[in-house]
Amino acid sequence: MQYADLNVPARSPFKVWRGTVAGASASLVGIGLARFAYTPLLPAIIGAHWFPAATAAYLGAANLGGYLAGALVAGLLVKWATPATVLRAMMLLATIAFAACAFPVSFLWFFVWRFASGLSGGALMVLAAPTVLAHVAPSRRGFVSGGIFTGIGLGIAASGTIVPLLLRQGLTQTWLGLCIVSLLLTVVAWNGWPQHEAPPHAPTHPSRPKAHPSSALRALYVEYALNAAGLVPHMIFLVDFVARGLGKGLDTGAQYWVLYGLGAIVGPLLSGHLADRAGFGPALRVAYVMQIAAVALPALGLGPAGLIVSSVLVGAFTPGIVPLVLGRVGELVAHHPAAQKAAWSTATTSFAVLQAVAAYGLSYLFATSGGNYMMLFVIGASSLTLALVVDLFAALRTK
Repeated sequence: MQYADLNVPARSPFKVWRGTVAGASASLVGIGLARFAYTPLLPAIIGAHWFPAATAAYLGAANLGGYLAGALVAGLLVKWATPATVLRAMMLLATIAFAACAFPVSFLWFFVWRFASGLSGGALMVLAAPTVLAHVAPSRRGFVSGGIFTGIGLGIAASGTIVPLLLRQGLTQTWLGLCIVSLLLTVVAWNGWPQHEAPPHAPTHPSRPKAHPSSALRALYVEYALNAAGLVPHMIFLVDFVARGLGKGLDTGAQYWVLYGLGAIVGPLLSGHLADRAGFGPALRVAYVMQIAAVALPALGLGPAGLIVSSVLVGAFTPGIVPLVLGRVGELVAHHPAAQKAAWSTATTSFAVLQAVAAYGLSYLFATSGGNYMMLFVIGASSLTLALVVDLFAALRTK
C-alpha cells in the first residue's frame, strides 16, 4: 500500500493500517459473530432444551432489535464520549454478552444479553468505518472500507466452520469460546482507533452541481433497504432450499453455506477495489445488476453450477454492498463528518428495518404457499431490480 497520497501526519500510515485492522475486528465481533454465529447455534440450543423452538426464535429477534437500537443511539453515544471510547465499550459489551449467553439462567436473561449483543453490533456498524475512513485519502477509501467489512464475511464463514467444531465440546463451551475470540479481537483493536480529528481532504473528483443532497440520500436509503430485502432469501432459505427443496440433505446444504461464506470474505475487498477504480455510484449499479442475476439463479433451475455461482455472488455482496453504500454516503455528504455519520446511521437503520420486515414477511409467504422456494427468489430479485430503478431515476434527476 502506498501512503504518499494520505494527507495525514508522518506517523499516520501505520495508524491507518491499524485502524483498518481495528475496523475489521469490530465488524467481525459485532456483526460476523454476534449475529451470524447464532444461526448454527440455534438447533443446538433447541436440542439441548435450553429453550423451546418458538422461544429461541424470539431470542434471534432480540439481536435484531438490539441492532436497530444500536444504530439509532450511536450518534448520541459519541456526544458523551470519544468515538474510540465508544467503540472499545461496544466491543467489550459484545464480549460480555457471549460469556453471559453461556449460562441459560432464564429467558429474560438470555433476551437481554442477545439484545445487548445486537446493540453493540449496530453501534459498531455505524461508528467503526466512518471513524477510520475519516483519516484515509478519498482515493483509498473503497479498498480500506472493503478491508473493514471483510470482518462480516469472516464471521459468516466462521459460523459454518468454527462454530460446529466448538459445538463438539458442548454448548456452554461454544459460547465461552466465542467470548474468548471476541476478547482477543477487542485487544487487537484497542489501540487501533484514531485518537485525533482527521484533517480535511480535498475532493479527488470534483463533480458538477447536483440536486439537493437530501433527495439523493433519501433515494440511497430506499435502495439500501431494498437491497437488504433482496438478500433475505439466501440468508435465511439457501441451506433449507438445497437440503429439503432439492432433496440434497443437510450436508450438501451446509457446503453451499460455506461457499456463501467464502464469497462474503472476498466480497468487500473486491467491491471496494471496484469503487476506487470506477467511483461509488457506478460500482453500486454494477452491484445491483450482479445481485439481481445471482438471486434469480436458483429460480432458473440451472443445477449445481448455477447454485454455486449464486451462493458465492450473493455471499460476496451480503457484506460487499456495505462499503459501497458507505462510500456513496461520503460522496453525497462530503466535508461534513458529523452529517456523514448521521446519514450512515439512517442508512444502517433502514437496512435493518426492511431486512427484518422481509425476513418475517417471506417466512410467512413461504409457510402459506406450501413451501414455494421459487417465489422467494423471484421476490428477492424483484426487490433488487426496484433498487436499481430507484438509483437510475435518482441519477437522472441530478443531471
